[in-house]
Amino acid sequence: MTTHEKLIALLNQHQARYRLMNHEATGKCEAVAAVRGTEVGQGAKALVCHVKGNGIKQHVLAVLPADQQADLAKVADAVGGRRASLASPAEVDSLTGCVFGAIPPFSFHPALKLVVDPLLFERYSEIAFNAGLLDYSVIMNTEDYRTFSNANVVKIIQ
Repeated sequence: MTTHEKLIALLNQHQARYRLMNHEATGKCEAVAAVRGTEVGQGAKALVCHVKGNGIKQHVLAVLPADQQADLAKVADAVGGRRASLASPAEVDSLTGCVFGAIPPFSFHPALKLVVDPLLFERYSEIAFNAGLLDYSVIMNTEDYRTFSNANVVKIIQ
């Protein structure tokens, strides 16, 4: 199954309240928000990070509002590491089956730990994100995402 197929199956399995949109592929948060008809801050930006130090070697899927910047030191601290960096395109593909920009805010790989900034849950009743493909997005109920994402919720924004 593709990441897109896994995502839709997961949302349906949990009876999530969501809409699936097909649109032109775009790589910028502002542009995709305009196409979706959402605010930039509703976007769930998902970054694959590599955390090291303190005996830790862990990949993390760091999820935060698209209008914010990740603090990689906080991402590292969230899993007990000393430093974090963005993963390489090869690591991203291996761990998510997606290209940069298409990663949904769910981990489908056992080696990829999900960490979500609490601000994502606080401002909007719906979040939006690419659905494993650059030309498909999901707009879903924020509480549904919080309920079944099983995320470690930690402040990771600057």
